[in-house]
Amino acid sequence: MKVLVTGGAGFIGSHVAEYYASKGDEVVIMDNFSRHVLLGKGEEWQRYNLEYLRRNHPSITVIEGDVRRMEDLNKVGRSVDIIIHAAAQVAVTTSLVDPLTDFTINTLATLNVLEFARRNDSFVLFCSTNKVYGENVNKIPLKDLGTRYWYAEPIYEEGIPEEFPVDGCAHTPYGCSKLSADIYVQDYAYTYGLRTIVFRLSCIYGERQFGVEDQGWLAHFIKQAILDEWITIYGDGKQVRDVLYVKDLVNAINLGFINSKRIRGEVFNIGGGPENAISILEGLAYIRELVGHDLRIRYADWRKADQKVYVSRIKKAYDLLHWKPSVSWREGIKKLYIWMEDLLRKR
Repeated sequence: MKVLVTGGAGFIGSHVAEYYASKGDEVVIMDNFSRHVLLGKGEEWQRYNLEYLRRNHPSITVIEGDVRRMEDLNKVGRSVDIIIHAAAQVAVTTSLVDPLTDFTINTLATLNVLEFARRNDSFVLFCSTNKVYGENVNKIPLKDLGTRYWYAEPIYEEGIPEEFPVDGCAHTPYGCSKLSADIYVQDYAYTYGLRTIVFRLSCIYGERQFGVEDQGWLAHFIKQAILDEWITIYGDGKQVRDVLYVKDLVNAINLGFINSKRIRGEVFNIGGGPENAISILEGLAYIRELVGHDLRIRYADWRKADQKVYVSRIKKAYDLLHWKPSVSWREGIKKLYIWMEDLLRKR
């Protein structure tokens, strides 16, 4: 098969590219290496994943291009079987400062990918986000369990379902751009018969993730802890997310492709689910155990549109894809810690 991974030098994209290259598929990655420009930080690691792929999987074709330009997508050529669309502007904070760039990267580029896929009859899996549900999530009553908040209504004990409303609330520009793209991907299945699937991702983490304060919080916290530098908690730290180890996500992506003919146009909430839901405070407590010393923690005001609790209901993925996470949050965070410690030691 021929596989195109947009954002293929990024964290998720590089893991997807590695998976298909390891299977012997023809893999093409496209990336414009703009992450450090958008976030204003992280330039020293900008091409780490690219160099990793070149060392370990030299068969991968690399196109330095921008999915906002159809002429760059056309460089990929014809007969593309699978497109994993992971290229994105990923930070809420950045979208608040520059909503136009956020829109062109997240929405316009996705429409380009869909048009390219339509010409090639390609399968498209779009990496969406839980932020499409916006502040509706914060309307659910919560209970305080000491180190975390949790849903007070039993109906949400298994997490947020795919049918949860997206209307009538604030989203931030990031949530708007991803939701718009999300709907386009669904509609191309219904209107044009394209094989598309949407994954609304929760917090994905793992090796080769270079987290910053605005995005990739577990990797950022681990790096700060190892370097004994300040960690800022926005709010009270009782916010909860379901975290998913990246290789579990890659497995879900492949199952999405395998089942794509019978589930085209479907939307899945993909995350760790309730079993892998942790608060910031709980995550930091485990990181403290791993580094073996107290952490330098300070507090700041809540950030705009922060969801106090978001946990994915992953039953639909289990029922239709026969998928569930296999790596527990403690096991996965330890893997990330070991990789990060080794990386920083070699600097």
